[in-house]
Amino acid sequence: MIDHPEIRDVIRRALEEDIGSGDVTTAACVPAGQMASGRFLARSRQVIAGLELLPFIYAERGTLDELLPLKTSGQFVEPGETLALVRGHARTLLECERVALNFLQRLSGIATLARQFADRVAGTGCRVLDTRKTTPGLRRLEKMAAAAGGITNHRMGLFDAALIKNNHIAAAGGVRQAIERVRASGLEIEVEVRTRAELEEALAAGATHILLDNLTPAEAAAEVRWIAGRAKVELSGGIDLDNVRAYAETGADFVSSGAITHSAQATDISFRLELESA
Repeated sequence: MIDHPEIRDVIRRALEEDIGSGDVTTAACVPAGQMASGRFLARSRQVIAGLELLPFIYAERGTLDELLPLKTSGQFVEPGETLALVRGHARTLLECERVALNFLQRLSGIATLARQFADRVAGTGCRVLDTRKTTPGLRRLEKMAAAAGGITNHRMGLFDAALIKNNHIAAAGGVRQAIERVRASGLEIEVEVRTRAELEEALAAGATHILLDNLTPAEAAAEVRWIAGRAKVELSGGIDLDNVRAYAETGADFVSSGAITHSAQATDISFRLELESA
C-alpha cells in the first residue's frame, strides 16, 4: 500500500510545491559535491508513523548512500530518540528536509491520537473506527497512520462500502426503499437511523449494521439493549477522548470519531544535519 500511485503522486507534488524551480538558499550555501549525514529526532513522546515514506521522498531528488530507519510505524518513541539516519549529498538532504518532516509530523500526530483512543476503550470489546474526515488528497496516508495507532479503518471512500444516511433515506423515500435499492450493489450496508421507528424499519428490512448518531451514552446504551445483537452497532457524533470510554461501555460494537484525522496535532520531530569532511 505504501507504494500506491496516489502516495507516490502526493510525495511528488509536495516536493514540487516546496522546491519549485530550485532551493536557492541551499544552492548558494552548499557546494554541489558536499556530502552529509542526518538524523530524524523525536522531540516529544509520540507514536511514530510515516517513516516508510522516506525512501520515496529521497528517490524523487536522487539517490542516497544510506537510509536506515531505526523505528517502525506504530512504535512509541521518547524525546531524544533517533527515528532514522540518512546519508547522501547535503543538497538532497536539505531539499527534502521540510517535506519529510511535514509528512512525519502530521502522520505521527494522527497515530498518536489514534493510540490514545484505542487505549481509552481497551477491555470493552468495542473497536474505534476512523472516518472520511481527512485532509483532501491525504486520505490513504492518514488512514495508514490511524491504523498504525491501533484503530480500525472504516471505508476508504464512497466506493467500497454503502452507508445510508438521512439524506439518502429522504431521497429514496424511506429506510426500506433505500436498503432495497442499495442491496443490489453487493456491498456491505450500514444504515444511519434517527428514530426508533427508523431503527425498527431498518431491522425489518434486514439491516445488519446500524449507525446511531448524536446520542448520549445512556440513550445509546438503551438502543443497544433493544437491538439485542440483531445488528452490529456503531456510535458516532461528538465522541472524543473524554467520553469515548462511556460510549464504548454501552455495548456497541464500534465507535467512530472524525477527530482522529481532522483534529490531530502534529508531533514535534526535528532533523539534524552534519557535514562530512572532504
